[in-house]
Amino acid sequence: MKKLQFSWHDTRFRSLIYQIIILGIVICVVGYLIHNTLQNLSARNIQTGFAFLDKEAGFAIGETLIPYQLTDTYWQAIKVGLFNTLFVSIMGIIFSTLLGTVVGIARLSSNWLLKNVASIYVEVMRNIPLLIHLFFWYALLTETLPSPRQALNPIEGVFLSNRGIKVPALEGSALPWVSMGILMALLGIFILAYWAKHKQNQTGQTSTLWRWYLVLFILFPVLSFFLSGGQLSLDYPVLKGFNFVGGWSFSPELAALVIGLVLYTAGFIAEIVRSGIQSVSKGQWEAGESLGLTRLQTLRLIIMPQALRVMIPSLSNTFMNLTKNSSLAVAIGYPDIVSIVNTMLTQTGQAIEAVMIIMAAYLTISLSIALLMTWYNKKMALVER
Repeated sequence: MKKLQFSWHDTRFRSLIYQIIILGIVICVVGYLIHNTLQNLSARNIQTGFAFLDKEAGFAIGETLIPYQLTDTYWQAIKVGLFNTLFVSIMGIIFSTLLGTVVGIARLSSNWLLKNVASIYVEVMRNIPLLIHLFFWYALLTETLPSPRQALNPIEGVFLSNRGIKVPALEGSALPWVSMGILMALLGIFILAYWAKHKQNQTGQTSTLWRWYLVLFILFPVLSFFLSGGQLSLDYPVLKGFNFVGGWSFSPELAALVIGLVLYTAGFIAEIVRSGIQSVSKGQWEAGESLGLTRLQTLRLIIMPQALRVMIPSLSNTFMNLTKNSSLAVAIGYPDIVSIVNTMLTQTGQAIEAVMIIMAAYLTISLSIALLMTWYNKKMALVER
């Protein structure tokens, strides 16, 4: 590389000077804004800082994935909101990817009815604002389902009412061990799949491993169950008074949010899948047919691996958009991080700190998704020998 010359005629030196000047201007502007803000807050006797996070929150949260009580701190309440946001985002990403992939493939089908139904779905879902989706599904769930006393009971222990969906819950001392067994089984399946892929790259031989996957998925949880004492039972929901007690509960707010996010985002993912498949040349389809592969096998083994390289950057943006769109949960009352921090802001008046917490949370989640998808993109990239 050419050595840097400290002369104005060197383009690299001039570029460096321009960048230093712009950085200095940005630092000065940010410093002025911070100084001005602190002065105004001080003049109005508004306390700044994050010391209030250790104070008692004192407000209830309808849905929590981690333990929370009224006497817990604001910091614990924020963690509850963050876990709720992560839960909705992960559920939305998984189900919208599955639905979007099916719809995207259906758009390229030779079946006239299937192709047009998929096209109508994409156009309708993408052109209706997400907020309308959420209001529609929330109203549908709360207005059409009966009250808890007349709850629908399609399966033993499962109840559908305008208070949400109630299902039996697993409980007992063996539950953590069985969960650990499932995680170990998934880890074993991942290691076996990695070994099979490495073997195929080295020798060209494929391995049929689904029997071993099944054995691992049954063996580890069952062993964990018996070694931990075998104390595991189902806690069925029971109607007491005006509502159900016991079991697991999925509120109408959570259901409406997940359904709305999945249906809306699947429309965008369908278009990404369709364009990704169409980016692969038709010669690849003909190559698959010449090898005696069915159309589905050609799609799975030849077309999709190539289309994924085109689809991954767009999918990354869509996943991040879904996560940020989950902040609309506040409109239907689901306690995500925006809703909880807004309540905290109302009680404490710490507006700047509250906005900073929300910004930091979404920035961290978005950067995590971007890093994960970048890693996956590198794994899928062509390697020239």
